[in-house]
Amino acid sequence: MIRYIRRAAVLCLLLLAALLVNAARVQVFEAGSLNSNPANRRLIIDRYDEPRGDILAGGGAVTSSNDTGEQLRYERSYTQGPLYAPVTGYASQTYGTTLLENAEDSILSGASLLLTRIPYWNDLSRTQQPGGNVVTTIKPSMQQAAFSGLNNRRGAVAAIEPSTGKILALVSSPSYDPGLLSGTGKQVTDAWSRLNGSSVQPMLNRAIRQTYPPGSAFKIVTAAAALEAGVVTDVEAPTGTPDPYVLPGTSTTLPNEATGCGNASLAYAIQWSCNTVMAHLGVRIGMQGMLDTVERFGFNDPGLRIPSGVVPSNFDTRMTVDQLALSSIGQFDTSATPLQMAMVSAAVANGGDIRHPYLVDRVTTSGGDTVSRHSRKSYHRAMTPSTAQQLKQLMTDVVEKGTGAKAAIDGAQVGGKTGTAQHGMGNAGTPYAWFISWAQADHAARPAVAVAVVVEEASAERGEISGGGSAAPIARAVMEAALRH
Repeated sequence: MIRYIRRAAVLCLLLLAALLVNAARVQVFEAGSLNSNPANRRLIIDRYDEPRGDILAGGGAVTSSNDTGEQLRYERSYTQGPLYAPVTGYASQTYGTTLLENAEDSILSGASLLLTRIPYWNDLSRTQQPGGNVVTTIKPSMQQAAFSGLNNRRGAVAAIEPSTGKILALVSSPSYDPGLLSGTGKQVTDAWSRLNGSSVQPMLNRAIRQTYPPGSAFKIVTAAAALEAGVVTDVEAPTGTPDPYVLPGTSTTLPNEATGCGNASLAYAIQWSCNTVMAHLGVRIGMQGMLDTVERFGFNDPGLRIPSGVVPSNFDTRMTVDQLALSSIGQFDTSATPLQMAMVSAAVANGGDIRHPYLVDRVTTSGGDTVSRHSRKSYHRAMTPSTAQQLKQLMTDVVEKGTGAKAAIDGAQVGGKTGTAQHGMGNAGTPYAWFISWAQADHAARPAVAVAVVVEEASAERGEISGGGSAAPIARAVMEAALRH
């Protein structure tokens, strides 16, 4: 009898050992694959079982979480959703996350170790940390000024504080309400199909995910290259540019909208936007000189994040001489995001130093305790302070005496550059109106804001659209809001 009991005990021990081995296999070796298995709904149920942290602008939350009472309990909603959509993105139980909702998901969902006092406590205790909050750099009054100025026209606005890199406004138009995509079911899938099928692409973030030919606004970059390379040593001196100017190696004559561009100075060419002078200077600077300068401004950089990814602005690295001439006036294949062009203006305003642009000032616990703060840093030294100071005066002249008069603000020094870019075969594509600018209050120590505005005018004739006419008033409204701050 004792022998049989002993055998039964051994068998039980073997079975227990097998259970322990199997438990270890499931808990340790197969945990990752089981967690990622699409059939495992436990993780997604847990994810939406607690309210998501909020995204804040100007001290107020622009997001919230609604208790639906469903299995996926908490659903995202947005305050003034279309206004802040280019900043927040969406958090959808059906389609995932984008923009800040994606870049800061670990904070907002409560998964980040920054939110726990004891590392890995959530894993050990099987509890879920409350979602943290993300405090943005956005100024609501500036965001509203940009949004109202675009007035549902296709286009975008980016505004930066030059001395720090803070993104003060980031608007894309037309926009959409991210709350339409928050939950599950037919309403959400219908909204998704409708938004993605729209010809005006409301879900496209034109401020950081769309590039445009910058046209004459790019001439500030070419001017910087000319001064840095020593091609121009006196901005008031004649440049020796013939009029008419024939693109090198071709029989194509480059036109000017302005008069008096023959042999004009760099100062005159910027003030009245002479194509011929700037194209001629680009050729004299040469391919390598232009490339060195544009890349210091941030062109051709695939790694810029704010923290959401920004598509690279383009300046071709291999071109014929005539293509280089066109690229130097913001045409041919040259293209830029509105954020990139705001960085160009910020470089001038900040003595040549571009601060790394950023959208998140700090992240906090659900109770408001700061757990991480953005560390400000330089992005690139685009040019010397001397060059920046000369360009600052040239941009001021554009507003005070040239094509950018509609951006002038009483009680402030304003610098700007207009741009009108056409593209496509025979310039038949959509014309784009640009205005880049900066503003400094009288008696202030430094400029308060740098702005870039682009407006698409699909139905406009060439003579009916201009950076000075369409985009400059929007930039002025944004700058005025910044100066009131």
